[in-house]
Amino acid sequence: MAGSGHRLIRLRTLVHVIAPRAGKAVPEGFRRLIAIEDVSKRYADGTVAVDRLSLQIPDHSITVLVGPSGCGKTTTLRMINRMIEPSSGTIRVGGEDVRARPVNTLRRSMGYVIQNAGLFQHRTVLDNIATVPRLLGWSRQRARERAAELMERVGLDPAMARRYPYQLSGGQQQRVGVARALAADPPILLMDEPFSAVDPVVRRSLQEELLRIQGELGKAIVFVTHDMDEAITIGDRIAVLRTGGRLAQFAAPDEILSSPADPFVEEFLGSDRGIRGLSFLSTRDLELDRSRVFPVGSDRREMSGRAPEGAPVLVTDADGRPLGWADPGSWDGNVEALEPYGPVFEVGRDSLRVALDRTVLSPTGQAVGVDGSGKVLGVAGQETVAAAIRSARRRRAADAPQEAPAVKAGR
Repeated sequence: MAGSGHRLIRLRTLVHVIAPRAGKAVPEGFRRLIAIEDVSKRYADGTVAVDRLSLQIPDHSITVLVGPSGCGKTTTLRMINRMIEPSSGTIRVGGEDVRARPVNTLRRSMGYVIQNAGLFQHRTVLDNIATVPRLLGWSRQRARERAAELMERVGLDPAMARRYPYQLSGGQQQRVGVARALAADPPILLMDEPFSAVDPVVRRSLQEELLRIQGELGKAIVFVTHDMDEAITIGDRIAVLRTGGRLAQFAAPDEILSSPADPFVEEFLGSDRGIRGLSFLSTRDLELDRSRVFPVGSDRREMSGRAPEGAPVLVTDADGRPLGWADPGSWDGNVEALEPYGPVFEVGRDSLRVALDRTVLSPTGQAVGVDGSGKVLGVAGQETVAAAIRSARRRRAADAPQEAPAVKAGR
């Protein structure tokens, strides 16, 4: 699977959580669209849902609110569109206090997606998507044309236009929900755990679709989740909230993984944050070994003479694509006898986390690196990947003071 746009991200497997990304700063020129200034929400019984929260949420980016139950994620989201009124503090959109606008006007200027989509069951898919444009006074024809356009954008078959929500799968309903939120082309999209009710495979597909759409449209997206992996996958910035609505850390995903602000954030990240942090390191400069790569038709003497002693060799087809592993001492040209080469990684596009994972899954301990067309560029073992990790970390540490604002690599 591959997403596209000005900041493309690629998701492949659960282990391949994200493509390598760099960036502790939002690109220069991004406007601070949403400003949450010292905002609190206290209820009559004394419960504090959000406690003096301040965040600057930029345009053209995905900001994720993440944390345990009761940390004020959804409350914060709903205060942005005034579904919940703050007890104190100010929320500004484009420099304007949200309380200065009529509440219905404010809400119609923001897309809103919730868990289970929240679709109107008595309306067709097309009419569900056209809801907000119709409320804004668009003609029926114009609203439906826009809805049909968005069905294609979110990956829905046009044949579904006249179906009703109950006739769709959970993933399809969530796509309809995203399309409905985008229908009036709002600058802001609020998403409250929109993918949590679907299975992991569909969830990854929806995450990829969201990133593809974001790459094309460049909205200011505020996304609520309790899943740190999801936050790392889609977020340009992550706000980690602790119980009681207090901000624990607000930073880029790689910064949170490498430098958690306190023991709470470290515990919330889990025990494998070092491995997940490898998702931000590219395989572009990984040193690959071509001495053990041979085209089909090579004889065993050539293989034994070039490959490291006792090492298996990778046999490729006439186009350079992998066929499998062979023992050079007993290779007789029988392609059917080759040992499977395992999953591959794409050099420069996949992360060092993916490369490391491929070495673990490889029957020989050697990961196969390919180019965009699937041709073999070389192989790398665990020691080689480990050396690349150390080198990449040294380079990033050395470059950090001079590092220009950057975005997720390739996205």
